[in-house]
Amino acid sequence: MSAPPTAVSREAAIRAGLAAQRARVRRGLLLRYLGLAPFVVFAGFPVYWMFITALKEVNDLYNPQNFPFWFNMAPTREHIDLLLSGTQFNTWLLNTFEISFFVVLITLLAATPAGYALARLNFPGAENRAIGIFLTYLVPSSLLFIPLSRVVANLRLQNSKWALVLVYPTFTIPFCCWLLMGFFKTVPREIEEAARVDGCSRVGAVLRVVLPVSRPGLMSVIIFAFTLAMQDFVYALTFVSSAAEKPVTLGVATDLVRGDIFYWGELMAGALIVSVPVAILYSFFLDHFVQGITGGAVK
Repeated sequence: MSAPPTAVSREAAIRAGLAAQRARVRRGLLLRYLGLAPFVVFAGFPVYWMFITALKEVNDLYNPQNFPFWFNMAPTREHIDLLLSGTQFNTWLLNTFEISFFVVLITLLAATPAGYALARLNFPGAENRAIGIFLTYLVPSSLLFIPLSRVVANLRLQNSKWALVLVYPTFTIPFCCWLLMGFFKTVPREIEEAARVDGCSRVGAVLRVVLPVSRPGLMSVIIFAFTLAMQDFVYALTFVSSAAEKPVTLGVATDLVRGDIFYWGELMAGALIVSVPVAILYSFFLDHFVQGITGGAVK
C-alpha cells in the first residue's frame, strides 16, 4: 500500500495547480491580445498617419526617397500654424459645433415625444408608422438634396449654415425616433403608472420618471445626431459655398485642395484636431452609448 500524502506533498500539489492555472490565464490573455492586435493596428494606423503627416517638414513629406512611416527630418508645427492662421479653420470649427448643437436640440425635441408616443400610446398603426419612419432614414442623401434645395430656396437660406440646421434633422430624426421607441419599450410601465397614481400627469411622469431612466438612450441620440451633423459632406457642399459659413468638413476639403495641389500637412492637421478630441470625449460615454443601442433601460 502507498503511504498517505504528507502535508508537504499536498502543499506542493496545490502550488503546482495554482501555477498551472496562472499559466492558462496568461496564455488566454496572450491569445486574446494577439487576436485584438490586427484590429488595433487597423483602427489606430489612420490616426498615426495623420499625426506624422501633420508634423512633417514639406521636404520630408514630398520626398519619395524618404521612409514614409517616420520622421526623416525634425518635426515641425508649420502646417498647424498655417491651418490656424492662414485659413478660416477656427470659423469652420465654430460653425460645425454650432450646427451640431442645434441639430441635436431639434432631434431631441422631435424624436423624444415621437418615440414615446409610438412606444406607449398604442394607437392604430403605430408599428407600421414606426417602420415607415425608419425607412425614411434609409433613403440616400444624394436623392433628398434635390427636393430639399427647393425648400431651402423658398426659405431664403441659400449659402447659410442655417440651411444645414434645417436639412440635417431629416436624417437624424427618423433613426433617433426609432431608437428611442425601442428604448422606451424597455422601461417598465409599472414605474410610470406608479408616478401617475402619485398624482403626476402623463407629461409629468415622462419628465420625472421615464426620461431620467432613459438617460442612456438619450445619450445615444445625442452622440448619433452630433456625429452625423459633424461628418456630413454632401449637404454642406450642396447648400453652402461661402467660406465664412462652411463647416469644418467642407472647409478643409475645399479650401485646402486647389486643383491638383493637395496641402496634405494642413489637411491631416485639420482632421487630427477635429477627430481626436471628439473620439476621446466619446470614450467617456461609451457605456451609455452601448446601453442605449442595445435598448436596456432598467437592469
